[in-house]
Amino acid sequence: MSTDLEKLKSRLQALRAKTVPNGCTEEEALAAASKVAELLDRHDLSLSDLEIREEQCEQSSIATNKKQRQPISACIPAIAEYCDCKVWREKDEDGRIRYVFFGLRPSIEMAHYVYDVIVVAMQGAWERYARSQRFLRYGHDEKGSFLFGMAVSIADKLVSMKFERDEAIRASSGRDLVVVRHAVVETEFAKLDLNLRRGRASGKKVAAAAFDAGHAAGQTVTINPAVSRE
Repeated sequence: MSTDLEKLKSRLQALRAKTVPNGCTEEEALAAASKVAELLDRHDLSLSDLEIREEQCEQSSIATNKKQRQPISACIPAIAEYCDCKVWREKDEDGRIRYVFFGLRPSIEMAHYVYDVIVVAMQGAWERYARSQRFLRYGHDEKGSFLFGMAVSIADKLVSMKFERDEAIRASSGRDLVVVRHAVVETEFAKLDLNLRRGRASGKKVAAAAFDAGHAAGQTVTINPAVSRE
């Protein structure tokens, strides 16, 4: 089982190395997320419930190098749900925000991958939008609002993709991987005994036109969970 996990982790890392440096569109980002989800589900379906319960949980952080929340924060809970992980936000010793994902090893690797491709896709979409508007100068409101709108839209899509994916697995295999995974994660998470506080809205104003444009950029993405098997 350890060998299979390492093979899966290597495949996820290879996909990340291929996709992120080359950039990706919103559609490519979600197709990539669908691909890694299929790899993970195929791996877990090959295991018994007992074998899954014997897997180890880990936690891994993603540094933002920012002291203020960024638009991608609207996507973080959806990424965690999509990857069957827990997630929380904390600050490092310099006050910079980082997101900590907790879950089974392959799920953590998957969460990193999905986060990376979404960041790249959002930045690419903003650059195309900025060029289309022929911005000579733009404020943080325009950029932040566009990216926030897009993050909200992508988060909605990830939630829909997750629901459809879980339903397809139940129908085809008769198993509910979510229940098994969550049982493991919840048990191990409780052992951390963390005192997490619910986050508050930032209260920042958004530029309506830029937010709508970003949301529209996310809405135009066609989600096709079916990918070719290798």
